[in-house]
Amino acid sequence: MCKLQYVEVPLKERNYRIYYGYDILACCVQKLKELTKDKEVFIVSDSNVYAQYGSLLEKLLRDHGYTWDSHIIRPGEKSKSWQEAEIILNKILEKNLSRNSALLALGGGITGDLAGFVAALYKRGMTFIQVPTTLLAQVDSSVGGKVAVNHPLGKNMLGTFYQPAAVWADLSTLQTLPQAEWVAGLAEVLKYAVIKDEAFFYFLEEQADKIWSRDAEVVPHIIRRCCQIKAQVVGEDERDEGLRNILNFGHTIGHALEKATGFTEYRHGEAVAVGMVGALYLAELLGMVNRESTDRVKRLLEQWQLPTTFSSSLIEDVLTSLQYDKKSLGKQPVFILPEKLGKVVIKRDISREIIKQCLIKLVK
Repeated sequence: MCKLQYVEVPLKERNYRIYYGYDILACCVQKLKELTKDKEVFIVSDSNVYAQYGSLLEKLLRDHGYTWDSHIIRPGEKSKSWQEAEIILNKILEKNLSRNSALLALGGGITGDLAGFVAALYKRGMTFIQVPTTLLAQVDSSVGGKVAVNHPLGKNMLGTFYQPAAVWADLSTLQTLPQAEWVAGLAEVLKYAVIKDEAFFYFLEEQADKIWSRDAEVVPHIIRRCCQIKAQVVGEDERDEGLRNILNFGHTIGHALEKATGFTEYRHGEAVAVGMVGALYLAELLGMVNRESTDRVKRLLEQWQLPTTFSSSLIEDVLTSLQYDKKSLGKQPVFILPEKLGKVVIKRDISREIIKQCLIKLVK
């Protein structure tokens, strides 16, 4: 019998577990029978991830008596679209899968968001399991039930809340992750420290080199701590009605930067890294935080070779994109700003002039 480490996500209607560890996928598939009695499985993945892990997942499913079909998407944000979701829905409808059939999202945040969106829509909700294979997905996007696709007017504009039945985070998949993808995920790791845990920030500073090199003893700790923080926040505010907004630290400017560059120039974590520095600059301009905190965050991001600036030619496009942020109120963007490391607050009604001053500080 497999013994798996896990973090519990406490929800009012139903708890679920984030299983994590090295080489745990076989144990997780063994537990699939606890989540669904149906023997049909549908897998959504991208071509890069499926080339590496698809055959292993297929073998494990076969060994436990499951049949499966799959839909393989092209890597990249352009696949997280309404059109791609419709193709997958048509495929599942043609197979006439039951609501109890499990939809497995094997891949990173793009795959998980798209697959979860499909799972939420199919017959008003089918069994959904996240199998994240990137650092960003394991610490953030696979947890909490936010599922969505992009629209030309903004990122994640079409979506809903739909919790997975479980998350299977096999840390072995991180060993084959390209360094640029690993680094992009570190931005989300740092986010959790800034919003909720100053001691965790100190740990990230002290272990920065080991984290960069994916030390096998350090990685499980950062996965667990990030998931614990997110589970706590989601448990208190599942529907994003208040507290959960703090998880968007760095995302307001980050999303605007992604949109301004057509979702082609920045990985999500890279854009969030720039956005976090921007949030700290805003907090400085408003007299909320000291320069030392900004410098420490910026120094750690740069140590991990994450971007902290963008081209001056993008300022007006980023300003325009901020109006379309899905959390904007009356076209006024909402920012999550730090008061100190480990504590943030929600700020509204920041003038366009101050936001522009902040963006000017961010340019190369």
